[in-house]
Amino acid sequence: MSLSVEPTNTMDYQPIIARLYQQQSRRVLATLIRLLGDFELAEEALQEAFMAAVQQWPEQGMPEHPAAWLIRTGQRRGIDQIRRRQTSRHHAHLVAPDDDTASLDERSIAHDPLRLLFTCCHPHLALEERVALTLREMCGLTTEQVARALLHKPATLAQRIVRAKRKIRDAGIPYEVPDARDLPERLPDVLRVIYLVFNEGYSSSAGESLVDISLSTEAMELAEALAELLPRGEVFGLQALMRLHDARREARQGPGGDLIPLEEQDRSRWDRRRIREGLSRLAQALALTPTGPYTLQASIAAEHARSPSAEATDWARIVTLYEALYRRQPSPVIALNHAVAVAMRDGPQAGLRLLESLEGHKAVVGYHLFHAARADLHRRAGHLQAARFAYEHALALTAQEPERRFLERRLAELSTS
Repeated sequence: MSLSVEPTNTMDYQPIIARLYQQQSRRVLATLIRLLGDFELAEEALQEAFMAAVQQWPEQGMPEHPAAWLIRTGQRRGIDQIRRRQTSRHHAHLVAPDDDTASLDERSIAHDPLRLLFTCCHPHLALEERVALTLREMCGLTTEQVARALLHKPATLAQRIVRAKRKIRDAGIPYEVPDARDLPERLPDVLRVIYLVFNEGYSSSAGESLVDISLSTEAMELAEALAELLPRGEVFGLQALMRLHDARREARQGPGGDLIPLEEQDRSRWDRRRIREGLSRLAQALALTPTGPYTLQASIAAEHARSPSAEATDWARIVTLYEALYRRQPSPVIALNHAVAVAMRDGPQAGLRLLESLEGHKAVVGYHLFHAARADLHRRAGHLQAARFAYEHALALTAQEPERRFLERRLAELSTS
């Protein structure tokens, strides 16, 4: 979605309206979806509202409350559309008198982005639909941008988004923040989608680039908005986790975009401001109980952030945190990370013994990082042939070019040993 401003007599207002579109359009859209009850109609109304601003503000002046003006204008344009289409009775309640302002109170508008986020992340939708819809509607990415981020063809992605919107409409999914009774069950789905968006930006699953700053930034902004309206421990925990990871961004890549593993990173390039922000959010999370999985993961990231080097890291503390995380969220991937931490604490043989116990899990057999971790531990233990075999296995499963180049370098180093 983009805003085209005609270069006529709007020169003084062009930067103002363009900036307002960039900063407020998603919030205006969230309210219009609530008022009009339809995603597509709300998007059309949003565009018409901004075009009305382009035409009217140069002559009439900018209103005192621009966002409220845009919402009201968009609502009227949407109602006009409904009337023109002569839609069925279930739209009749939307055709309200022009002076009805009850639905535009500040508290209601402030909660509309949160309502939209919970709607996009509803469990009735498939996980891929939730991620795509969140990127499209909450983050304002174009269909082409979402398709590129999720490695789909634009036509396929567009169909997925249309299907998700149809599900919301046909299933009567309510446009609301869950009540206190349902919130603990629904919140993890929202946090999971936000973290998936962040991870795709922080470490792309495939392609030429290791990171996509725009995606990780969008995820952090979503979490920021969520924390403002829903200050729960795990929301702060996710904020902390993302900031602490993002602090390493510049050190994770070499000049040519090559991957640099954690233990080899130049920690002077870590963003200290981001680390301070992450530690502050972590303190907020730890003050609220119970401690959830995102807070535990953030606690692990904090140990790395506080340490001047990989060797000086408190690996015993990290092992303990992974054990606590596994108890709350048992998964082979967490067990894999625990094994790597044990290897750093007790030596590669100890880690390899734990990795051997995971070989029967389907979730890790096809996971390139499992084979990469096993290869690294064999390399450190001096098992060069086993390391070579594991690196080749990992390479065959890797779709991301920077990771492929890293694994190829490791294989080349083994050949010269």
